[in-house]
Amino acid sequence: MGSGFSRMKKQAKLMQEQITKKQNDLKEKMFEGVAANGLVVITMNGEKEVKSIKIDPKCVDPNDIDGLQDLIIIAFRDADQKIKKEDDSDNFSLENLF
Repeated sequence: MGSGFSRMKKQAKLMQEQITKKQNDLKEKMFEGVAANGLVVITMNGEKEVKSIKIDPKCVDPNDIDGLQDLIIIAFRDADQKIKKEDDSDNFSLENLF
């Protein structure tokens, strides 16, 4: 009985190490969110820190600031969805322990 418990402890420890590695890898990875075919591009890391915002001068209209703000939000949400998708694909199931 002790060997079964010991084996489960080792598997749990291995799983925790794998999760920690995936989390660290995600922190370092960069994700781009794009709006309007690249008129606005936001780059974020896996911790959702915005690292850069690129705005094509063609979309800067002093009479339509609301439109530019909308494009920034769309690009942010696009990057956020990519981070979530990557994070979800790396999740482990407790079933792997048994």
